[in-house]
Amino acid sequence: MLNLTLALRQARQMAANDTATLFLNRRHSWSEVYDRVSRFAGALAGNGLKAGDRIAVLALNSDRYLEVYYAAWWAGGVIVPLNTRWNVKENISALNNSEPVVLLVDGHFLEIVPAILKANSSIRLTIYMGEGSCPGRMLDYEELVNSTEPMEDVLRQGNDLAGIFYTGGTTGFPKGVMLSHTNIFISSIGGLVSGFDPREDYVFLHQAPMFHLADAAMVTMCTMIRGTHAVIEQFTPRESLQAIQRYKVRHTLFIPAMLGMFLQHPDFDQFDLSSLELISYGASPMPEALLREVMERLPGIELWQGYGQTELAPIATILRPEEHVPEGPGSELLRSAGRAMPHCEVEVVDEDLQLVPTGTVGQIRVRGANTMLGYWKLPQVTAETLVDGWVLTGDAGYLNEEGYLFLVDRLKDMIISGGENVYSLEVENAIMQHPAIAQCAVVGIAHETWVEAVHAIVVLKAGQEVTEQEIIDLCHEYIAGYKCPRTVEIREEPLPLSGAGKILKRELHKA
Repeated sequence: MLNLTLALRQARQMAANDTATLFLNRRHSWSEVYDRVSRFAGALAGNGLKAGDRIAVLALNSDRYLEVYYAAWWAGGVIVPLNTRWNVKENISALNNSEPVVLLVDGHFLEIVPAILKANSSIRLTIYMGEGSCPGRMLDYEELVNSTEPMEDVLRQGNDLAGIFYTGGTTGFPKGVMLSHTNIFISSIGGLVSGFDPREDYVFLHQAPMFHLADAAMVTMCTMIRGTHAVIEQFTPRESLQAIQRYKVRHTLFIPAMLGMFLQHPDFDQFDLSSLELISYGASPMPEALLREVMERLPGIELWQGYGQTELAPIATILRPEEHVPEGPGSELLRSAGRAMPHCEVEVVDEDLQLVPTGTVGQIRVRGANTMLGYWKLPQVTAETLVDGWVLTGDAGYLNEEGYLFLVDRLKDMIISGGENVYSLEVENAIMQHPAIAQCAVVGIAHETWVEAVHAIVVLKAGQEVTEQEIIDLCHEYIAGYKCPRTVEIREEPLPLSGAGKILKRELHKA
């Protein structure tokens, strides 16, 4: 029975008094979390929630967010985590698309609730899950937990829909990815058996947004091993450093953009990070220069890279800790995304969906029990993406002789200049070799001779200076001339990011 609440039932049975969640000054044991989840699920059911109904969440990270995940599944519902960086119109569009009957919000999003409710006809119940007193016209999360009798687990399982997770929207309006209990369960188990080695007193820090599947995967994985979930509302370098020291964190997940800011914090060396044993990273490409900086600044810490996407629940390949070799034989693997997880197959195909030779760039496709059910209310797009059981990822890459996957670009971001394919990730990696660069994005711009020309947009680290020509000259040291940027724009403001920490190149194209 592949059922996501199984892990919670086991945690209560095997580790009832162990610490389950840490947030602000709150601590809950696994026995307490089990009780709170079953009571909140009872409150949902008592207010009319039926199996398959959607439960939307618009909130920053908290211990309650984790409880809502499990309560939604316990009551037979489908969780719909909303991107906290969306504006009002984007949230309304997603809510009108998913048609939830319940909306949970915290204090950071109260101002937009009236506009949401005015534009939405499906939401029947609004619940306040934040800190402090509950606003009028909303139900209070804690009061519901404390005043409701626990209910039995509905035991939705297998191909029953568990969640609708909206994609990052880097190339257009997000699509709702439908993931089943099996999809998420299998991906979580795959992660646990693929180089993931939890130590005694395992504490995981949730600092990436919990609405994003990269962190949501750790909600289920950490629960499966009955570890402790330490939570901060949202990532800032200082909050992260303080939490690692305070909670004696052993494992956390960084999106590469977060990791760069973490290392650059001026007080980085003032914090005790001795408890930290494992860093997972993923959700967007990791510049090799940044990865080497991590290995230099945090020696002895194991690194675990996961590649995937929402449609894959979310992990497809991993680069294990022992494969992070800084120099000598095997060091070339630092540029790879690792090899296929045990729960799925990874291939590279051409435009006709035929396998390409080893070392040849093509589209990456993935097949396994982790692949999505499809896109919510988008049958045509589903048919174009989910072909014969394979998810066509839209990512370009190649496999080497040992099955290691090397990413080169999103297919839609590939630049065709003078008839040659230029993969932006390769150019970005070259530019990021410069120690003054904090952020970089490479896009194609119109050119009267070459059709498209390579254009780089960079943001410098504080107090650094560099010229456009220096960046272009640096690229000539690492890549062929036709791949090098013809123009460079140096910006002061950070590049626009999605809620998942990916650079929004569509916004750069507009600019």
